[in-house]
Amino acid sequence: MKPFLPILLLAMLTLSPALALDVRDFGAMGDGRHIDSPAINAAIERAAEGADGGLVVLPQGTYLCYSIHLRSGITLRLERGAVLKAAPVTETEGYDEAEPNDSRYQDYGHSHWHNSLLWGENLHDLVLEGEGLIDGTDVLKRDGPRRGYRGMPQANKALALRDCRRVTLRGVSFLRCGHFAMLLTGVDDLLIEDLLVDTNRDGIDIDCCERVVVRRCRVNTLCDDAIVLKCSYGLGRPKPTEHVLVEDCEVSGYDVGTFFDGTCTTLVEKAPDGDGPTGRIKLGTESNGGFRHITIRRCKFTHCRGLALETVDGATMEDVDVSDLTMHDICNSPIYIRLGDRQRAPEGFHRSTVRDIRIRRVTVTDADCRYACLIAGVEGYPVRDVRIEHLSVQFRGGLTMDDYREQRGVNPFFIPSARKSSELGEANYPEPSAHGIQPAWGVSISHAERIRLHHIRLETLHPDERPWLFQKDARNIKMKQIWVNGVKQK
Repeated sequence: MKPFLPILLLAMLTLSPALALDVRDFGAMGDGRHIDSPAINAAIERAAEGADGGLVVLPQGTYLCYSIHLRSGITLRLERGAVLKAAPVTETEGYDEAEPNDSRYQDYGHSHWHNSLLWGENLHDLVLEGEGLIDGTDVLKRDGPRRGYRGMPQANKALALRDCRRVTLRGVSFLRCGHFAMLLTGVDDLLIEDLLVDTNRDGIDIDCCERVVVRRCRVNTLCDDAIVLKCSYGLGRPKPTEHVLVEDCEVSGYDVGTFFDGTCTTLVEKAPDGDGPTGRIKLGTESNGGFRHITIRRCKFTHCRGLALETVDGATMEDVDVSDLTMHDICNSPIYIRLGDRQRAPEGFHRSTVRDIRIRRVTVTDADCRYACLIAGVEGYPVRDVRIEHLSVQFRGGLTMDDYREQRGVNPFFIPSARKSSELGEANYPEPSAHGIQPAWGVSISHAERIRLHHIRLETLHPDERPWLFQKDARNIKMKQIWVNGVKQK
């Protein structure tokens, strides 16, 4: 992993600019009744006029807003007790329109940025910080092209940035923020730290970004991914996500809003796709530009899905280093490595590849055993060069071979490819559940080569009839120091 030297430049942004502007001096009321976005936008414009930018402050209060337009060189600070609240659409007021863009190769949500509570494009040297809250409750939705009351445009995310440089996001909380709490596309030299996010769908989306640090963030997302790296075609060109460090973060899938209020309830048993709570760290699904030089370390997963490393649309995934993870109450594969063939990309686009993945010192307790730790490529395009060391997984167990057989002919290793997004079905989405219950409870490897499993401890809380290991089209698989339910394997 190369050092993140550009992040040293971001440290300079932590210094408060000399000019501090209170949004109340521009007419903001902060009473939760008046629309304060015109005043806040005016303060931001004034701050941006300075040669070195300026500081815009939201003191304690509730600021009801439509779209906020961020600018280069400014620091937007939400002080303790400040709430930037998404305003409901009326017959005369709404959010900015979604800008035109080609969405053939990525979801609608990954194709637009302007239809957001806060957004910025082609910016540099931007800071969003403080101890305040960005609240999209009952307003920000996951929907695609959507109109509110009498056709006024609606927003579907809290913060969206496109093609920006030197951005810091620090300390702020995000609550119920629609499709994305943060959609960060083509944002290079990005520092994200000490955020609390409890939201409806994706938490932190890092898409086509280079030189990124995410640290000490707590992200709860029952219905979608918590911290997710992507490399979509949303910019109209392939751009990699590379040189990324995610460290000392916590992800979970508690009921929406209950992580924020501290109750952490688990009344909702399934995410919208029918499987258990999501809330994980993932690479993918949108995967055109490539994932390179990714480090994930010292992170905690609780009541959610496991680590997912996926490339299905033509991206190369290489040099991924994962270490020192703890997981508890995991509802599908603790480790899922997937090379797929969805190929949602321009005609003639190159095929996906996976190589040089290193995972070590991972401890998992109370994990669902339906899908095992799953490594899966496609015929002719294997996952290559994966090394997993010092892995300890406690599975729930309790399944039988009949549970596997009774999938009514589902082949757990065949996911049909599709060239057009209109042809995509649920089976084409790279998710452990798409493979069906595995014929092994511990490790399942298909269409892979040069896989190393060293110092592995697997156990089941309840007896499971299936074997611990299954292999199909798996070549050059080397194992040593494997312990299964306390017995060393030969």
